Amino acid sequence: MRSGIAILCFGFVAGAAEIPAGAHVALQLVNAVDTRTAQVGDYVYLRTASPIAAGGQILVPVGSYVQAAVSRARRSGRVRGRAELAIRIETLIFPEGKEIRINPHLSSVDSAGSGQKVDSSEGDIKQASGHDADAERMATTAGAGAAIGGMAERSWSAAGIGGAAGAGVGLAVLLLTRGKEVALRQGATVDVVFDRAVPLD
Repeated sequence: MRSGIAILCFGFVAGAAEIPAGAHVALQLVNAVDTRTAQVGDYVYLRTASPIAAGGQILVPVGSYVQAAVSRARRSGRVRGRAELAIRIETLIFPEGKEIRINPHLSSVDSAGSGQKVDSSEGDIKQASGHDADAERMATTAGAGAAIGGMAERSWSAAGIGGAAGAGVGLAVLLLTRGKEVALRQGATVDVVFDRAVPLD
């Protein structure tokens, strides 16, 4: 996540009221959204977490509302396939009620330690691969099965049987359990970038 919440762009023509191309701004989630329940078309509401300024004046004040919509949502698979969430940002709503159509792209997202991040090539949020965790989970289950089998029969053959059984249980658990979902909690912050100037008049 960028340490600077918004880039303040100075030096363009006074009176040219527009959000300049390349401006960054942090948006804070008003409502939570995740791939477990999200459907295409669901609305997502955000607020500007800091002002956008240019030419020495504030163009978009803190607390301005932003309306977005889910454009793609895919749950994490049980064996393969990472969770993906795409949000299309559509409307900027000023405190006085004025609305402007916008279409900035996501630059980064508050991962909250989950491993989710923005795929710069596609502009959506993807969850990190869970293959390493899956392998560790199966190995742990197999090891527990081997220990139980060895204690029961006091023999390596029994331990082998226990290990095989444990691996089977681990695989069953893996097949029944989905990986991590993409989740943006209420209050989470996303960073967006304006690809082109947006007139505010």
